[in-house]
Amino acid sequence: MPTLTRSEAVERASLVDVEDYHVDLDLTASGDTFRSRTVVRFRARAGAATFLEFEPADVVSMTLNGTPLPPSASTGARLELTGLAESNELVVDAHMRYSNDGEGLHRYTDPADGHTYLYQHLFINNAGRVLPSFDQPDLKAVFRVSVTAPEDWLVATNGALVSRDGGRWEFAPTKRISTYLASLIAGPYHVVTAEHDGIPLALYARAALAEHLEAQAAELFELTRQSLDRFHEMFRIRYPFGHYQQAFAPEFNFGAMEYPGLVVFRDEMIPRSAVTDSERERRANVIAHEMAHMWFGDLVTMAWWDDLWLNESFAEYLGSRVTAEATRFSDAWTTFAMQRKAWGLRADQRPSTHPVAPSRVGDTEEALLNFDGISYAKGAAVLKQLVAWLGDDAFLAGLNDHFEAHAYGNATLADLLGALSKASGRDLSGWAEVWLRQAQVNTLRAEVTRDGANYAEVAVLQSAPAEHPTLRPHRIGVGLYDRAADGSVVLRERLDVELEAVGRTVLTELTGKPAADLLLLNDGDLTYAKIRLDEDSAAAVPVLLPRLDDSLARAVVWAATLDAVVDGERPIAELVTLVLAALPVESETAVVEDVLRATRGLVDRYAGPETRPAALQLLAQAADRLLAAVQPGDSRQLAAARGLIGATTDTARLRGWLAGDNVPDGLAIDADLRWLILYRLSVLGSAGGEEIDAELERDRSASGEQWAAACRAARPDAAAKEAAWTAIVGDSTLSNRLAERTASGFWQPEQLELLEPYVERYFTDMPEMLRTRSGMSAEHIATMAYPSVAVSERTRQLAAALIATPGRNQILRRVVQDSDDDMRRALAARG
Repeated sequence: MPTLTRSEAVERASLVDVEDYHVDLDLTASGDTFRSRTVVRFRARAGAATFLEFEPADVVSMTLNGTPLPPSASTGARLELTGLAESNELVVDAHMRYSNDGEGLHRYTDPADGHTYLYQHLFINNAGRVLPSFDQPDLKAVFRVSVTAPEDWLVATNGALVSRDGGRWEFAPTKRISTYLASLIAGPYHVVTAEHDGIPLALYARAALAEHLEAQAAELFELTRQSLDRFHEMFRIRYPFGHYQQAFAPEFNFGAMEYPGLVVFRDEMIPRSAVTDSERERRANVIAHEMAHMWFGDLVTMAWWDDLWLNESFAEYLGSRVTAEATRFSDAWTTFAMQRKAWGLRADQRPSTHPVAPSRVGDTEEALLNFDGISYAKGAAVLKQLVAWLGDDAFLAGLNDHFEAHAYGNATLADLLGALSKASGRDLSGWAEVWLRQAQVNTLRAEVTRDGANYAEVAVLQSAPAEHPTLRPHRIGVGLYDRAADGSVVLRERLDVELEAVGRTVLTELTGKPAADLLLLNDGDLTYAKIRLDEDSAAAVPVLLPRLDDSLARAVVWAATLDAVVDGERPIAELVTLVLAALPVESETAVVEDVLRATRGLVDRYAGPETRPAALQLLAQAADRLLAAVQPGDSRQLAAARGLIGATTDTARLRGWLAGDNVPDGLAIDADLRWLILYRLSVLGSAGGEEIDAELERDRSASGEQWAAACRAARPDAAAKEAAWTAIVGDSTLSNRLAERTASGFWQPEQLELLEPYVERYFTDMPEMLRTRSGMSAEHIATMAYPSVAVSERTRQLAAALIATPGRNQILRRVVQDSDDDMRRALAARG
């Protein structure tokens, strides 16, 4: 995959103005290639030379302004052009290769029925895998697409369908969009259609998921309508891209992608088994997130990848906001505080941290690495803080002015700040410098002294790491919570406090007041910061947390507690004890799921071999208590069952559930829960290859195929481990999703002795994997295959040696640096 540098992009943009692409694809041939005939019309500086991204399998013909181009013009990664005219027409006919890594034109054969499905994903720098193109975000153009496909296939693109004659599909020209936003799907997709407010709607999924799509279509359309209505209330420009189609595609690398007029989601979002309410909420959030991109990213697009935050931070913020404001999932900000924000905090404290809006992103490979918790979750939390500071009216007025000034074009950080500053009457340059241009996170710590039952002084200490010493202004809520006579915990008062960018702020309004049982900084979760409770409040948490009614306040307390354990300020044993005390009465499913997931991860890495079994047993006990406490069919029942399955070592009980024995009322042991049980049995050495094969025969589906790959890799068997490792690092024919699921099952803390030889093999073999795979799939595999549970100084030494080796792949270097930093924390916590 070729890399485009920022300097190359700037120079090319000064030479070229692209008018349109007419892309004609023939998808009917057998084999590994398809035919792509592209006509590119563009204006240029007369006599100039430039290039297009172009990665053909072989070239049939190439002409520029009617003159044939020599074969040497195509280098295999680029198409070099010289002697350009003011007005140019490039015509290229070539065979292009299908992909199995989720990029370019991805081809997938469904094991359930043998049907083949395609989707196009040109993200960042993959357009050249389908057509010759000027592949950078500020060279927008009109796309007109024609497709020849098997007659029983369905084809959809960004543009509206103009005509269909058998297998020949013609689509209308699009608005001006960036190359990475051009997409299509093709195959025997099942479709459900509707309409709202004059906008045609459609949902697509594989034929094997048709029954599930039909059953879930009403909810999906309701969420789409609710989100559209809310965005139309906020924005003066209505949805700008005609129809609004949503396709659920197999083996998609992202959760979803914001192609204008044809949003593509990973098709796990059409579940075939029971899911929790929080999983439905996450799907609603993704729907709103991708819709936000129709304005942030599609209508107005960043000029270069250093302004990625203009896309992702805004979509992340608006996804949670619109979900909370317009759908039944009114507690979406609780989920954000627990899950998404923690992702941002972890990313922001690693060696690879970067500003939300870096001043310079050197090339597209570096840009890919910035699709992380900082560009998404931290940026969204920063925007939430900005709205608290500016006020919502000024914020929305500035956004609308920004859209109108740059519609169907490109914009920069300076453009947006200018619009917000004008609308609010505030100069945002200082705010942007500390919040957007500087990396890392502040810690806000409550410091309390008492005079008997009253506060003598309450201060907020703000700190920053030495290598990133920026302090910031924060507007926060400070909640004072007390135990009532009936045992409940009630909010006595919430202060609205503005902290200056200083190390210590005294809250004089609390001096002399009765001390609260819980003093909670950032109550309401308005700012982005690490929160630390005072010692008295922290000591009271096990008693108070189960009785605290406000789900967002509980999320802030849980997040602060988990983060203190991550930083080694609180022991893992204390966390597990809190989980046992508070989780069985937790009413919010998202909190249950995240606490179980985060605690399990910390137990696996922070608890040593001697203490881990007991910690895991207490975690299983907490899940079991919750399972016994909830009503049958309650969403928390499924969350608790999953947590119990993942932590228990009671193989007899798990086998009983598989056989239908002693299953809690209301809990369905459906296909995915069966696989989860079998996966745990595989880890524990209680299920073998024949049992996995039998379950796959029972569930011959895409999900079954992926679960089987994870189960095989998870077995504590030398031959199974060797086969899995060979597939991870050396089998380029394995699809992105199967390689990832194999990697996800490989490392198990129960199997450290068996896995010890693979610790060193990761550092010797993974560079080879990065030579055969690229992009986001390669990053996912390298991360999942990292020996994160092999917590030792030896692992760190091997990581240091790889990092120090010149010429290492950027993706692998970053994965190893960040994973090693996590291991540093784990070793420190173990003492």
